[in-house]
Amino acid sequence: MADNKKEQERAELHRTIWGIANDLRGSVDGWDFKHYVLGMMFYRYISENLTNYINKGEHEAGDPGFDYASLKDKKAIQAKDDIVQTKGFFILPSELFENVRKRAAQDDNLNVTLQRAFKNIENSAKGTESEGDFAGLFDDFDVNSNKLGGTLHKRNGSLVKLINGVGEMKLGNYQDNNIDAFGDAYEYLMAMYASNAGKSGGEFYTPQEVSELLTRITLVGRNKVNKVYDPACGSGSLLLKFAKILGKNKVRQGFFGQEINITTYNLCRINMFLHDIDFDKFNIAHGDTLTDPQHYDDEPFEAIVSNPPYSISWAGNDNQLLINDPRFSPAGVLAPKSKADLAFIMHSLSWLATNGTAAIVCFPGILYRTGAERQIRKYLIDNNFVDCVIQLSDNLFFGTSIATCIMVLKKSKDKNKTLFINASAECVKVTNNNKLTDENINNILKAYIDKKDVSYFCKLVTNKDIADNEYNLTVSSYVEQEDTRKAVDIKKLNAEIETIVAREDKLRKDIAIIIAKIENTSHE
Repeated sequence: MADNKKEQERAELHRTIWGIANDLRGSVDGWDFKHYVLGMMFYRYISENLTNYINKGEHEAGDPGFDYASLKDKKAIQAKDDIVQTKGFFILPSELFENVRKRAAQDDNLNVTLQRAFKNIENSAKGTESEGDFAGLFDDFDVNSNKLGGTLHKRNGSLVKLINGVGEMKLGNYQDNNIDAFGDAYEYLMAMYASNAGKSGGEFYTPQEVSELLTRITLVGRNKVNKVYDPACGSGSLLLKFAKILGKNKVRQGFFGQEINITTYNLCRINMFLHDIDFDKFNIAHGDTLTDPQHYDDEPFEAIVSNPPYSISWAGNDNQLLINDPRFSPAGVLAPKSKADLAFIMHSLSWLATNGTAAIVCFPGILYRTGAERQIRKYLIDNNFVDCVIQLSDNLFFGTSIATCIMVLKKSKDKNKTLFINASAECVKVTNNNKLTDENINNILKAYIDKKDVSYFCKLVTNKDIADNEYNLTVSSYVEQEDTRKAVDIKKLNAEIETIVAREDKLRKDIAIIIAKIENTSHE
């Protein structure tokens, strides 16, 4: 019953978001609109989060009628330093989402009001431990952009629609601690636009079902982890799967990730907050992971999950320092400049804890190409680091139809063998895409855990056999494809052919007799 209620609430929330999208259609493009809605949702979230925190403290202290939103700014600011130390940020009562919303329709300078509120929120964290988590979070929310309207009046009109639309979202009751809805709304928005935005969306949004599979692979045999890490974290959906599956407190030392795209980096930090991850429990960095990694002081990690960009260019041999980098040097060669895939694999392996597991989505070409990539595969197999290779179905990801793979890495394997799983049939078709169901995920996980040969599905192969096969890691090289063609009974077929031939002979003779009769009749 509770699940039904939750599904109804979720469907209603999705309808509300779709309604805001329709309301602003024409004035704001979809992909830009997403940033405005997420920015406004974030503003609402931290406003309500702060208000609830302060109110709860005052109510427990014996003032049940206290409401922070009704407090005068002058009085509220006295507690600013203490609040920033605990929450990481501060918002004046007059600049809370609910109070700005109340005045929005009558505020001819709504753009200025919002801009000031956003700037003050960022500034409140300056010089504190949380400064890096709040800096630039509202950069993509341009209140003066022509995308919101050609005139100030139209722009403010769009902002009023936006603040009211987000204000109308049913996002749960804090007293019930039901704030998953913020994260759910975020995921719906990302999926909604990733599916329509091709690569620009798909490159930093991993479908939830794939995230679930990757996360569960790294959690086999665990019910908690110290730290989780994603070297190409995009909007953070992979990292946050750990909070959903384990509970955020079971990720004891927090969530770590790096993202090269500044807009996506901001989205990831917003996503952390919307999923109720406190500022001191995540460390998301901006920059190029391969040439400028930001978490040297935090590695190693017990769980690493990632869906890095496929076959992008990187510095490679052009940067002479990289071949001596301890992340890449053990293989004796760098990934090709035009294909950085295995550089992400080597980076992840280097930062993986001895008892950890990494699950990384891969472009299939890295499994069989020759040259430097073969040499890196040789290093991985000879040192027994590849635990499993899983062939996935095609059309699982937004913006690409490629049938991708998952490479699972471990540093402490007990056997010199590698498991290959052909999961290309583990999916269901939904519109133009394929999707992993719970049953598909469980089938793949069972095969991974059991590590037993199953005809046409999975095979445990010795590393010597892989070496003898030129270090080819393509699943189809080891897991035989089932022949689904119908078996033919040759004797039966020959008998049928003889019958047909005999029938044809008889028909020819019958026709010849009929023709002869017709010819005789015509001569008479």
